[in-house]
Amino acid sequence: MGDQKKQRKKYEKPLIAWDERRLEKDRGVMKHYGLKRKDEILKMESFLRELRRRARNAAAGATEKEKEELLSKCRNIGLIGEEDDTSQILRIELRDILDRRLQTFVSKKAGVGSPAHARQLVVHGHVKVGERTMKSPSFLVPKKLEDKINIDEKLTVDEQ
Repeated sequence: MGDQKKQRKKYEKPLIAWDERRLEKDRGVMKHYGLKRKDEILKMESFLRELRRRARNAAAGATEKEKEELLSKCRNIGLIGEEDDTSQILRIELRDILDRRLQTFVSKKAGVGSPAHARQLVVHGHVKVGERTMKSPSFLVPKKLEDKINIDEKLTVDEQ
């Protein structure tokens, strides 16, 4: 089955590598969210594709346990509301998932200059989520930890 220690890709490449419309859209998303590489977009698209596939299977007749697991996962991440059902998962867009990343939450905090600055703060270990120091800008922030994001005040840009 392969070596368990070997890292594997967590995304699929697009069928048409040099599609102009897709490249232009990706450039805009990368600039808005401060992403470094396009594989970050591809990973989030794969995550979204998997959620949608599971939602379609749940609607087609999956067990109640599978439906509840999917709904609780989406509710914990904050992609859907408490009263929503599996059909709401099909309406989730890429921007909804990118808005849940730690880098995006940090960039929206006061005193952080840009998404690139937010990414640097996260990667260098200056951001805590709850009690843990997070160094991954792609961490999807659970709804219950949104208010517990702390940034080292010495490193934020002074707005005067």
